[in-house]
Amino acid sequence: MKPLLFELSAAPGLAARLAERLPCDPGVLATRRFPDGETYLRFETPVEGRDVLLLCSLDRPDPKLASLCFAASAARERGARTIGLVAPYLAYMRQDSEFRPGEVVTSRLFARLLSQQVDWLVTIDPHLHRTRTLDAIYAMPAVAATAAEAIADWVRLNVADPIIIGPDEESRQWVDRIARRARTRSIVLTKERRGDYSVSIDGTALEQLGTGTPVLIDDIASSARTLIEAVELVARSGRQAPVCAVVHAIFAGKSFERLLRSGAAKVVSTNSVAHESNAIDVSEILASAIREALGSADPIPPKERPAP
Repeated sequence: MKPLLFELSAAPGLAARLAERLPCDPGVLATRRFPDGETYLRFETPVEGRDVLLLCSLDRPDPKLASLCFAASAARERGARTIGLVAPYLAYMRQDSEFRPGEVVTSRLFARLLSQQVDWLVTIDPHLHRTRTLDAIYAMPAVAATAAEAIADWVRLNVADPIIIGPDEESRQWVDRIARRARTRSIVLTKERRGDYSVSIDGTALEQLGTGTPVLIDDIASSARTLIEAVELVARSGRQAPVCAVVHAIFAGKSFERLLRSGAAKVVSTNSVAHESNAIDVSEILASAIREALGSADPIPPKERPAP
Protein backbone atom coordinates (compact mmCIF):
# COMPACT_ATOMS: atom_id res chain seq x y z
CA MET A 1 0.00 0.00 0.00
CA LYS A 2 1.31 3.46 -0.90
CA PRO A 3 2.35 5.89 1.83
CA LEU A 4 0.00 8.73 2.70
CA LEU A 5 1.33 12.28 2.34
CA PHE A 6 -0.18 15.06 4.44
CA GLU A 7 0.88 18.64 3.76
CA LEU A 8 1.13 20.86 6.83
CA SER A 9 3.41 23.57 5.45
CA ALA A 10 5.38 23.64 2.21
CA ALA A 11 6.16 25.67 -0.89
CA PRO A 12 3.32 25.72 -3.44
CA GLY A 13 3.24 22.59 -5.58
CA LEU A 14 5.89 20.68 -3.63
CA ALA A 15 3.45 18.15 -2.14
CA ALA A 16 1.97 17.36 -5.56
CA ARG A 17 5.43 16.86 -7.08
CA LEU A 18 6.42 14.55 -4.23
CA ALA A 19 3.23 12.51 -4.64
CA GLU A 20 4.08 11.98 -8.32
CA ARG A 21 7.72 11.05 -7.73
CA LEU A 22 7.41 8.61 -4.82
CA PRO A 23 4.58 7.64 -5.61
CA CYS A 24 2.25 8.12 -2.65
CA ASP A 25 -1.39 8.96 -2.00
CA PRO A 26 -2.30 12.51 -0.95
CA GLY A 27 -4.02 12.61 2.42
CA VAL A 28 -6.44 15.26 3.60
CA LEU A 29 -5.88 16.87 7.00
CA ALA A 30 -8.32 19.65 7.84
CA THR A 31 -6.77 22.41 9.95
CA ARG A 32 -8.01 25.69 11.38
CA ARG A 33 -7.62 27.95 14.40
CA PHE A 34 -10.17 28.39 17.14
CA PRO A 35 -10.92 32.04 18.05
CA ASP A 36 -8.49 31.78 20.99
CA GLY A 37 -5.68 30.68 18.66
CA GLU A 38 -5.70 26.97 19.54
CA THR A 39 -5.28 24.39 16.77
CA TYR A 40 -8.04 22.23 15.32
CA LEU A 41 -7.12 19.14 13.27
CA ARG A 42 -9.19 16.43 11.60
CA PHE A 43 -7.88 13.48 9.58
CA GLU A 44 -10.29 13.16 6.66
CA THR A 45 -8.18 10.32 5.22
CA PRO A 46 -7.93 7.18 7.40
CA VAL A 47 -4.34 6.36 8.38
CA GLU A 48 -4.68 2.90 10.00
CA GLY A 49 -1.99 0.54 8.74
CA ARG A 50 -0.45 3.17 6.46
CA ASP A 51 2.98 4.78 6.38
CA VAL A 52 2.24 8.45 7.06
CA LEU A 53 4.43 11.27 5.72
CA LEU A 54 4.00 14.70 7.31
CA LEU A 55 5.36 17.41 4.99
CA CYS A 56 6.23 20.42 7.11
CA SER A 57 9.02 22.86 6.29
CA LEU A 58 10.09 24.26 9.65
CA ASP A 59 10.97 27.83 8.77
CA ARG A 60 9.45 30.14 11.42
CA PRO A 61 8.86 26.97 13.41
CA ASP A 62 7.17 27.98 16.64
CA PRO A 63 3.63 28.49 15.22
CA LYS A 64 3.91 25.16 13.35
CA LEU A 65 5.04 22.93 16.20
CA ALA A 66 1.67 22.37 17.85
CA SER A 67 0.02 21.24 14.59
CA LEU A 68 2.96 18.97 13.76
CA CYS A 69 3.09 17.30 17.16
CA PHE A 70 -0.69 16.90 17.36
CA ALA A 71 -0.83 15.41 13.84
CA ALA A 72 1.97 12.93 14.58
CA SER A 73 0.46 11.83 17.91
CA ALA A 74 -3.03 11.52 16.44
CA ALA A 75 -1.79 9.48 13.48
CA ARG A 76 -0.08 7.08 15.87
CA GLU A 77 -3.23 6.77 18.00
CA ARG A 78 -5.20 5.98 14.84
CA GLY A 79 -2.94 3.07 13.91
CA ALA A 80 -0.47 4.49 11.41
CA ARG A 81 2.24 1.91 10.67
CA THR A 82 5.07 4.46 10.68
CA ILE A 83 5.19 8.26 10.82
CA GLY A 84 7.85 10.22 9.02
CA LEU A 85 8.60 13.93 9.04
CA VAL A 86 9.60 15.48 5.72
CA ALA A 87 11.06 18.84 6.75
CA PRO A 88 12.79 20.42 3.73
CA TYR A 89 14.09 23.07 6.14
CA LEU A 90 14.97 21.89 9.65
CA ALA A 91 14.85 24.52 12.37
CA TYR A 92 16.72 24.86 15.67
CA MET A 93 20.15 23.79 14.44
CA ARG A 94 21.91 27.11 15.13
CA GLN A 95 22.10 27.01 18.96
CA ASP A 96 24.16 23.82 19.16
CA SER A 97 26.34 24.73 22.15
CA GLU A 98 26.25 26.67 25.41
CA PHE A 99 28.33 29.69 24.44
CA ARG A 100 27.52 31.59 27.65
CA PRO A 101 26.56 30.14 31.03
CA GLY A 102 22.84 29.46 31.25
CA GLU A 103 22.13 29.37 27.51
CA VAL A 104 19.69 26.66 26.44
CA VAL A 105 21.05 24.31 23.76
CA THR A 106 17.83 24.28 21.77
CA SER A 107 19.14 22.06 18.98
CA ARG A 108 19.27 19.08 21.35
CA LEU A 109 15.93 19.84 23.00
CA PHE A 110 14.21 20.27 19.64
CA ALA A 111 15.72 16.99 18.41
CA ARG A 112 14.50 15.22 21.54
CA LEU A 113 10.98 16.57 21.00
CA LEU A 114 10.78 15.47 17.36
CA SER A 115 12.38 12.10 18.12
CA GLN A 116 9.49 11.35 20.47
CA GLN A 117 6.90 12.22 17.82
CA VAL A 118 7.99 10.57 14.57
CA ASP A 119 9.82 7.43 13.42
CA TRP A 120 12.15 9.05 10.89
CA LEU A 121 13.17 12.40 9.49
CA VAL A 122 14.17 13.65 6.04
CA THR A 123 15.59 17.13 5.50
CA ILE A 124 17.82 19.09 3.11
CA ASP A 125 21.16 20.67 4.02
CA PRO A 126 20.64 21.13 7.76
CA HIS A 127 22.91 23.68 9.43
CA LEU A 128 25.51 21.22 10.71
CA HIS A 129 28.40 23.01 12.35
CA ARG A 130 29.61 21.82 15.74
CA THR A 131 27.02 19.02 15.49
CA ARG A 132 28.53 16.98 12.66
CA THR A 133 25.63 14.63 11.91
CA LEU A 134 21.93 14.50 12.71
CA ASP A 135 22.47 11.10 14.35
CA ALA A 136 24.37 12.88 17.11
CA ILE A 137 21.18 14.52 18.40
CA TYR A 138 18.25 12.67 16.80
CA ALA A 139 17.23 9.30 18.30
CA MET A 140 15.69 8.00 15.05
CA PRO A 141 16.78 7.50 11.44
CA ALA A 142 17.50 10.94 9.96
CA VAL A 143 18.43 11.45 6.31
CA ALA A 144 20.13 14.72 5.37
CA ALA A 145 19.96 15.18 1.60
CA THR A 146 21.70 18.02 -0.23
CA ALA A 147 20.54 20.51 -2.85
CA ALA A 148 24.08 21.04 -4.19
CA GLU A 149 23.51 19.08 -7.40
CA ALA A 150 20.20 20.82 -8.13
CA ILE A 151 21.82 24.23 -7.65
CA ALA A 152 24.77 23.23 -9.83
CA ASP A 153 22.42 22.13 -12.61
CA TRP A 154 20.56 25.45 -12.43
CA VAL A 155 23.84 27.38 -12.56
CA ARG A 156 25.11 25.38 -15.53
CA LEU A 157 21.91 26.00 -17.49
CA ASN A 158 21.31 29.63 -16.55
CA VAL A 159 24.64 31.39 -15.89
CA ALA A 160 27.27 32.15 -18.51
CA ASP A 161 30.86 31.38 -17.46
CA PRO A 162 30.05 31.06 -13.73
CA ILE A 163 32.55 31.44 -10.88
CA ILE A 164 31.23 29.84 -7.69
CA ILE A 165 31.94 31.90 -4.56
CA GLY A 166 31.36 30.84 -0.97
CA PRO A 167 31.06 33.73 1.51
CA ASP A 168 32.62 31.77 4.40
CA GLU A 169 34.28 28.49 5.34
CA GLU A 170 30.95 26.92 6.29
CA SER A 171 29.87 27.20 2.65
CA ARG A 172 32.86 25.21 1.34
CA GLN A 173 30.99 21.89 1.44
CA TRP A 174 28.39 23.24 -1.03
CA VAL A 175 30.79 25.35 -3.09
CA ASP A 176 33.14 22.48 -3.89
CA ARG A 177 30.33 20.11 -4.93
CA ILE A 178 28.54 22.74 -7.01
CA ALA A 179 31.73 23.80 -8.80
CA ARG A 180 32.64 20.21 -9.66
CA ARG A 181 29.21 19.40 -11.06
CA ALA A 182 28.96 22.72 -12.91
CA ARG A 183 32.52 22.16 -14.19
CA THR A 184 33.74 25.59 -13.22
CA ARG A 185 36.03 27.52 -10.84
CA SER A 186 35.38 28.33 -7.18
CA ILE A 187 36.78 30.27 -4.23
CA VAL A 188 35.79 30.60 -0.57
CA LEU A 189 35.99 33.89 1.34
CA THR A 190 36.62 34.41 5.06
CA LYS A 191 33.88 35.77 7.34
CA GLU A 192 33.79 37.08 10.89
CA ARG A 193 30.34 37.22 12.50
CA ARG A 194 29.93 39.83 15.25
CA GLY A 195 26.20 39.35 15.85
CA ASP A 196 22.91 38.30 14.24
CA TYR A 197 22.97 41.33 11.92
CA SER A 198 26.68 42.16 11.75
CA VAL A 199 29.30 40.36 9.66
CA SER A 200 32.64 41.22 8.11
CA ILE A 201 34.05 39.41 5.05
CA ASP A 202 37.65 39.47 3.83
CA GLY A 203 37.57 39.83 0.04
CA THR A 204 41.28 39.21 -0.57
CA ALA A 205 40.53 35.93 -2.36
CA LEU A 206 38.58 37.82 -5.03
CA GLU A 207 41.91 38.98 -6.42
CA GLN A 208 42.49 35.43 -7.66
CA LEU A 209 39.52 35.57 -10.02
CA GLY A 210 39.61 36.23 -13.70
CA THR A 211 36.62 37.13 -15.81
CA GLY A 212 33.27 35.41 -15.43
CA THR A 213 29.91 35.70 -13.69
CA PRO A 214 30.20 35.56 -9.88
CA VAL A 215 27.69 33.18 -8.27
CA LEU A 216 27.43 33.53 -4.49
CA ILE A 217 26.28 30.38 -2.66
CA ASP A 218 24.77 30.26 0.83
CA ASP A 219 22.83 27.59 2.67
CA ILE A 220 20.55 29.86 4.73
CA ALA A 221 19.64 33.48 4.06
CA SER A 222 17.99 34.74 7.25
CA SER A 223 19.12 38.31 7.89
CA ALA A 224 21.00 38.02 4.54
CA ARG A 225 23.84 40.09 6.00
CA THR A 226 26.44 37.60 4.76
CA LEU A 227 25.19 37.75 1.18
CA ILE A 228 24.75 41.53 1.25
CA GLU A 229 28.32 42.02 2.44
CA ALA A 230 29.61 39.59 -0.20
CA VAL A 231 27.64 41.28 -3.00
CA GLU A 232 29.05 44.67 -2.00
CA LEU A 233 32.59 43.21 -1.92
CA VAL A 234 32.18 41.85 -5.43
CA ALA A 235 30.90 45.24 -6.62
CA ARG A 236 33.91 47.03 -5.08
CA SER A 237 36.24 44.60 -6.84
CA GLY A 238 35.00 45.89 -10.19
CA ARG A 239 33.40 42.64 -11.33
CA GLN A 240 29.95 42.25 -12.78
CA ALA A 241 26.94 42.00 -10.47
CA PRO A 242 26.74 38.55 -8.91
CA VAL A 243 23.97 35.97 -8.94
CA CYS A 244 22.97 34.73 -5.46
CA ALA A 245 21.85 31.11 -5.05
CA VAL A 246 20.41 30.09 -1.67
CA VAL A 247 19.29 26.70 -0.37
CA HIS A 248 16.90 27.96 2.32
CA ALA A 249 15.28 31.35 1.63
CA ILE A 250 14.22 32.49 5.11
CA PHE A 251 14.72 36.23 4.41
CA ALA A 252 13.48 37.74 7.68
CA GLY A 253 11.92 41.19 7.60
CA LYS A 254 13.08 43.34 4.66
CA SER A 255 16.29 41.37 4.12
CA PHE A 256 15.32 40.19 0.63
CA GLU A 257 14.66 43.74 -0.54
CA ARG A 258 17.97 44.87 1.01
CA LEU A 259 19.81 42.08 -0.82
CA LEU A 260 18.32 43.13 -4.14
CA ARG A 261 19.24 46.76 -3.48
CA SER A 262 22.81 45.77 -2.62
CA GLY A 263 23.51 45.08 -6.28
CA ALA A 264 22.74 41.39 -6.84
CA ALA A 265 21.92 40.69 -10.48
CA LYS A 266 19.52 37.88 -9.52
CA VAL A 267 18.54 35.94 -6.40
CA VAL A 268 17.32 32.35 -6.67
CA SER A 269 16.53 29.71 -4.07
CA THR A 270 15.28 26.16 -3.77
CA ASN A 271 11.67 25.53 -2.83
CA SER A 272 12.63 24.06 0.54
CA VAL A 273 11.02 27.22 1.96
CA ALA A 274 8.22 29.05 0.17
CA HIS A 275 9.54 32.35 -1.21
CA GLU A 276 9.21 34.49 -4.33
CA SER A 277 12.82 33.67 -5.25
CA ASN A 278 12.09 29.92 -5.59
CA ALA A 279 13.51 28.69 -8.89
CA ILE A 280 15.13 25.34 -8.06
CA ASP A 281 12.91 22.33 -7.36
CA VAL A 282 13.99 19.84 -4.67
CA SER A 283 11.12 17.35 -5.00
CA GLU A 284 13.25 14.62 -6.62
CA ILE A 285 15.95 15.08 -3.96
CA LEU A 286 13.33 14.72 -1.21
CA ALA A 287 11.66 11.75 -2.91
CA SER A 288 14.95 9.85 -3.08
CA ALA A 289 15.67 10.57 0.60
CA ILE A 290 12.13 9.51 1.58
CA ARG A 291 12.51 6.21 -0.24
CA GLU A 292 15.74 5.64 1.71
CA ALA A 293 14.05 6.50 5.02
CA LEU A 294 11.01 4.30 4.36
CA GLY A 295 13.29 1.40 3.56
CA SER A 296 15.03 1.61 6.93
CA ALA A 297 12.17 2.69 9.20
CA ASP A 298 10.56 0.39 11.72
CA PRO A 299 7.77 1.43 14.06
CA ILE A 300 9.34 2.31 17.43
CA PRO A 301 6.94 3.16 20.24
CA PRO A 302 7.91 6.55 21.69
CA LYS A 303 8.29 5.14 25.21
CA GLU A 304 10.90 2.67 23.88
CA ARG A 305 12.84 5.23 21.86
CA PRO A 306 16.01 6.31 23.69
CA ALA A 307 16.69 9.97 24.33
CA PRO A 308 19.64 11.40 22.36
